[in-house]
This record gives sequence, structure tokens and C-alpha cells, in this order.
Amino acid sequence: MKFIKKSLAALLIVSTTHVGFIQTAQATMIGTEEVARVAQDEARRTGDEARARLQDLFTRADVQARLQDLGVEAADARDRVAALTDEDATRLAEQIDKAPAGGIIGAILLVFFVLLFTDILGFTKVFPFTRSIR
Repeated sequence: MKFIKKSLAALLIVSTTHVGFIQTAQATMIGTEEVARVAQDEARRTGDEARARLQDLFTRADVQARLQDLGVEAADARDRVAALTDEDATRLAEQIDKAPAGGIIGAILLVFFVLLFTDILGFTKVFPFTRSIR
């Protein structure tokens, strides 16, 4: 019994000395201004990142050539990107990320395979390398 009392006393001594090391959490009210400021900072940061991605996009040679074909000066495009709001820059960057790459290639392949299929079935004679099953 004496051993149990000594062990319990040692355990209590150790546990009371570690009580001071426990970190406490504080819950305080956050004002509306603080929430708005944090949201605005986040929007500004994501808007700046999106704007930088768009500026990098407009410095590419192939994009500048396409803009020239459309009659848009590259400097004007960069100025327009710089004038975008944070929300608009983020939205435009997301739309560019979601856009399918090479969408016209898919349409061309679809037309090719439809014509090839109709040639094989004998409805059309577009390609000379096909033989009709009729």
C-alpha cells in the first residue's frame, strides 16, 4: 500500500508541474471590419496572381501574333488587363484555365471520322483510300 501511495504522489507531482505548460485557447469576437479586411486582402492577392498570369499570357509570341491577326495591339491588351478589377481578373483567369485546349482540333476530327464512316458505309465518296462495304 505504501508503494501505491508513493507512486500516486509522484504522479500527482509530475502532473501538477505540467499544468503550466498547457496552452490555452482564447476565443474573442472578430469585428466586421477585420473580416472585411481579410477578405479584401485575399481577393487582392488572388487578383494580383491572376493578373500576373494574364500578363504572362499576353507576352507569349503566339498570343501576340493572334492578337495582331485580330487587330489588337499587344500593348493595348496588357493595358486592359492592368485595368481589370481583382474579381474580373480572377474570373478571366479561371475561364482561361477551364477552356478546352485545341477545341477546333476536336471538331475537325469529328468531321473527319463522320465522313470516313459514311465513306465506308457507301453513302459518300470523299476519300479515295476507302472502300465501300456495298
